[in-house]
Amino acid sequence: MFSGIDEVDWASMEHAYGPADDVPHLLRGLASDDPAEREAALDGMYGAVHHQGDVYACTLACIPFLFELVVDPGVRDRGGVVELLTSIGGFDLDEDDEAEIDEDEIEGAANYAMAAAAVTAGAEVFVGLISDEDPGVRLAAPLALATLHRHPVRVLALLRERLPVEPDEEVRLALVEAAGRVALRHRPLAERVGQWLGRLADRADSPGLRLAALAQLARCSPDGLPGDVVPVVSGLLREMRAATGGGTDPGRDGADGAATGPERTAMNARAMGPEPSGPAPADAEAAGTTAVDTGAPDSTTTGTTPAGTDALDLTTDTGTIGTGALDSTTDTGAAGTEPGAAHRAEQTAAPTLLGQLRALFAEENAGHATPWAADLLRTLHVGLDDRVADRTALLAEQLRSPDRHQRIDAVRMSGGLIRAWRGSYEELVALVGEQVADPEPRLADAASHVLEELFSLAAPAADALAARLAADPGSWVKTWAAGPPGLGSPVKALARLGDPRVLPALAAALELPQVPHDVGAAIVHLGEAARPLAGALRHRLAEVALDEEAYDRASPLLAGLAGLRAGEAAPEVLRVLRGAPEYRGEWLRTAALRALGSFGPAAREAVPELRTLLRSPVAAARTEAAEALWAVSGDAETVLPVLSEGLRADQAHDRRTAAAALGALGPRAEAVAPRLRALLTHGELWLRVDAAIALWRVTGRSGEATEALLADWERSRHVRVRVAECLAGTGPVPEGSAAAHVLRSELASVRRHNAMDGGYGSHDIHEDEKLLALCRTALRGPGKGTTT
Repeated sequence: MFSGIDEVDWASMEHAYGPADDVPHLLRGLASDDPAEREAALDGMYGAVHHQGDVYACTLACIPFLFELVVDPGVRDRGGVVELLTSIGGFDLDEDDEAEIDEDEIEGAANYAMAAAAVTAGAEVFVGLISDEDPGVRLAAPLALATLHRHPVRVLALLRERLPVEPDEEVRLALVEAAGRVALRHRPLAERVGQWLGRLADRADSPGLRLAALAQLARCSPDGLPGDVVPVVSGLLREMRAATGGGTDPGRDGADGAATGPERTAMNARAMGPEPSGPAPADAEAAGTTAVDTGAPDSTTTGTTPAGTDALDLTTDTGTIGTGALDSTTDTGAAGTEPGAAHRAEQTAAPTLLGQLRALFAEENAGHATPWAADLLRTLHVGLDDRVADRTALLAEQLRSPDRHQRIDAVRMSGGLIRAWRGSYEELVALVGEQVADPEPRLADAASHVLEELFSLAAPAADALAARLAADPGSWVKTWAAGPPGLGSPVKALARLGDPRVLPALAAALELPQVPHDVGAAIVHLGEAARPLAGALRHRLAEVALDEEAYDRASPLLAGLAGLRAGEAAPEVLRVLRGAPEYRGEWLRTAALRALGSFGPAAREAVPELRTLLRSPVAAARTEAAEALWAVSGDAETVLPVLSEGLRADQAHDRRTAAAALGALGPRAEAVAPRLRALLTHGELWLRVDAAIALWRVTGRSGEATEALLADWERSRHVRVRVAECLAGTGPVPEGSAAAHVLRSELASVRRHNAMDGGYGSHDIHEDEKLLALCRTALRGPGKGTTT
């Protein structure tokens, strides 16, 4: 084995962490008799040689030796090596990708292409592995065949032949999943695959296999799903619980039988673990990414049908996309199975990333008889795509399950659904709210975290959140080994609803030695309801030492006072402004000036200090001081020259601040209209938007500003809330206008405007719901009735 490995000039190559001269050691480690050494070697391969899916020259040089490993029955844990080869060779560049490659990326793209060619050339090896004695190898081989073999019809025949004789349930799911992958890669096969999956969903001998068939049917041939898919799937889940003895929830019977420990989702684990090559979204809604069609199927015969499979008509092709345990592109938003975990032999706890992931997986799924079910359900949800009503009904059924594991999975999937799609979620949110009182910390914490992201949509769970706060003061604040404390999810969720029942928790947080960093944001959402906290905010701000930690300690207090417009705190804020230290002093100054500006005329004692700052040598300080001075004194004559000069600042951010402040001056700033107009063609998107809005406000004319704003609306979804705010403030927009058209198109979309493939932000739902409300206001005009 490894003939010629020492003749390769490894030292001349590099991987993610420098010279690749350690690669021979890693390759030999994969063949070690020591399971810890094998694990460390595989960890090193993913961490350096195939780091985050990258392909280097040394990665290409490894391919022949990796093939030697997978064909040697004496090597243990070959399934992991098969998965590694699948990842290295499974990256596809479609035409759009190729068109966007720049000169710096040419070498990397060439490496991906060479890796795909090299692994595909050796893919016949995987044919024999589909019946290997090692179940871990059998688990990995189907996806390798589906991803890399040149003859999809032959692959489908092999998968069909193996299915009825395969004894391992998880491997059977992998066979179905791999057939679905073939259908996605080779669309001419999708119809036949869909027909077979439909029969398999009706007649397979286990509810898990029927669920897998439905999941893959949703991915590759969704029109073939039964009309009553929700009750069908709910029935399968009940069968699975009955078959595994999971029909009752120990926690609901008064005994907590679920494993405890920190909440760890498969999303966390996979985010830390080896990243698959190719388009592998990390978001639940992005898991529908499919591989590129590599051509029409060949004319290879499908082979003979094994005995005993007539009822399922295995002479037609299969297609599924499967469990996260098996599919590197499966959604990562909830609990899943680590690839091949169930069948890795002789694994020992080792200080490697793979070892940590295995431990997390074991903790997450302790007592879970069918951990792969969550991945099947996620795949089904992704296949259902914009059928929001069906997906909502299915999740509601999952949340009513007596199986706590199913409810944990459903909570996380509910977050993924609401985050990406618009819909009616009152019942679903109420069911998520019921979970916050569960004695299992993972379930209660998962539910609280989902509700935290919902903002106003969490209203149906408000009583449940308030009850959780009252019953569990320990959930009010979270502390960390490093960094400042933060508010617990139940506190943030209730505060974002503007619910005053959260005030005791915030008051307690303000009494802590270190105030949680997000107290100010919570108070902003509460508005006047948090007025009783103003005194505590002032007191704590007065105590802040003006040293290098001043910004961290003062910024949440300043944000809270600004949110309350607590002008009585002007003396405390002025103390901070005057004494800001050099370290992060500009940040602290910005926060203090924003607070003073929010106070308006109540901060009149700050006027001398603000006038002094107008002469600062720092452009940002001058602009921010002018903005605050206008809000406090209304002295347009003094601030206009400063803000006008701010439009010439070197930094685009400073120009944006000046433009926004000039817009607040309205007609008093009409003299700067030519300068604002000149910025409408600037290369920086946000500066163009702010300049257009300011131009509209200072001239009172919408024409050229609206044209510019709508053009940027189409260019970037990220500016839509800002644009809609402007349109809503001056509405109603004329019926039949271009603005009305884009607003109605936005309201008609089921997909959230900021839903991302590969990630999400904590405020995405809030921002999208805000956009919808602004669109309606812009169409009907302020203070008018509803518009859909």
